[in-house]
Amino acid sequence: MTAATRPSLGMDPELQKKIGFTLLALVIYRVGAHIFAPGVNVQAVTDFIRNSAAAGFFGLYDTLGGGLSRATVFALGIMPYISASIIFQLAGGIVPSIGKMQKDEEGKKKLTQWTRYITVGIALAQAYTFAVFTESIPGAVPVPTFWTRLAMVVVLTTGAIFVMWLGEQITERGIGNGMSLLITFSILDRLWPGLVQMVGFWREGALSIGKMLLFGAILVAVVAAVTAMHLAARRIPVQIPRKVMGRGRMTQGQKTFIPIRLITAGVMPIVFAQTIIIVPGTLASFTQNTWMRNMADFFTPGELPYDLTFAILILLFSYFYTSIIFNSVDLAENLKKQGGFIPGVKPGASTADYIDNVLARVTLPGALFLAIIAIIPVTMTKQLGFQQQFGGTSVLIVVGVLLDTIAQIQQHLQLRKYDSFMKTGRIKFRGRQQRFM
Repeated sequence: MTAATRPSLGMDPELQKKIGFTLLALVIYRVGAHIFAPGVNVQAVTDFIRNSAAAGFFGLYDTLGGGLSRATVFALGIMPYISASIIFQLAGGIVPSIGKMQKDEEGKKKLTQWTRYITVGIALAQAYTFAVFTESIPGAVPVPTFWTRLAMVVVLTTGAIFVMWLGEQITERGIGNGMSLLITFSILDRLWPGLVQMVGFWREGALSIGKMLLFGAILVAVVAAVTAMHLAARRIPVQIPRKVMGRGRMTQGQKTFIPIRLITAGVMPIVFAQTIIIVPGTLASFTQNTWMRNMADFFTPGELPYDLTFAILILLFSYFYTSIIFNSVDLAENLKKQGGFIPGVKPGASTADYIDNVLARVTLPGALFLAIIAIIPVTMTKQLGFQQQFGGTSVLIVVGVLLDTIAQIQQHLQLRKYDSFMKTGRIKFRGRQQRFM
């Protein structure tokens, strides 16, 4: 047995290198997320945010990878890049020229470059806003000057650009989607402090063993439900007929399917809905307007108006975002070009209408599930009497990203196994040729 045909033991070296690079990049990201920005009293900022009506806004930002509530050098996190990506993603469904660029390889490269430019602009605007915000907090900036504000803007903007670059490097050289892994790792980083906080509540007598076990059971059930719903899909059968190739050869017909996931839009409907519903509380914390304060009191988390409005917004954004990212017309046209068809449905416009109808029916249970998952943490916080760190949105992100990353690892292993098989087959074939010569 030669070295080329000898089976390799352990993990593939290339995969080891990819996983090692990914872990190193994630550790660098989390180290930066614990370095405080210069010239800021972090404790004053944290205390002010915790007791303000804008705590929901900063909590959402921290969930998606930032560290605004702790004023770190990576305070903006990946949010500027996510915002820029969403802008072009939504524009692709509205502006035909951008939609055309998203299908072309050169167009994708241009859009990637534009996304980076927009990310820098958004990061500058958010960094300046946060710098002004910290100066308004008593004791947060001892001596606010133009230079302290400029230093804050430069540090936060540079941190956001570095995080964007780090995510792109993970995607290119590591394993999985870099931006998603950065968010997931920052969420998991908050898990241990949350457990420590829960134990502290138990020692103080504010939390009983029964409530802790109930919280654990609900969390396990939510993770299991999210995993099942993430993998659940409605399969639309597709028939590809036989084709006549050159010299009279005929390819065999194939039966395949189009998977329509129940949660096609992922976590984005919850993010959009939460961004809107926290606006009254955020504005009320910065203004003295009585009407805004009454509106913020009306939308108190855990109360019926808040939960009902939150659920309706999630339903609306689920349909809206799904219609943007899932183009049934293009899918129907591609099927028609390949000669494929859905049994019992005419190719072309009828196929697109059929897919739209299936998508509309499938999106409803997925949207209802997202609404339930988003409301459960708020209800649990009110009933159990403590602020938990691992909500429904976090579970959705973590489970989805980890499942996708595992799928990429499995795909990489299968490709390496296939390449090894083909290489071994070529060596054996050459050996037979040499024996016959």
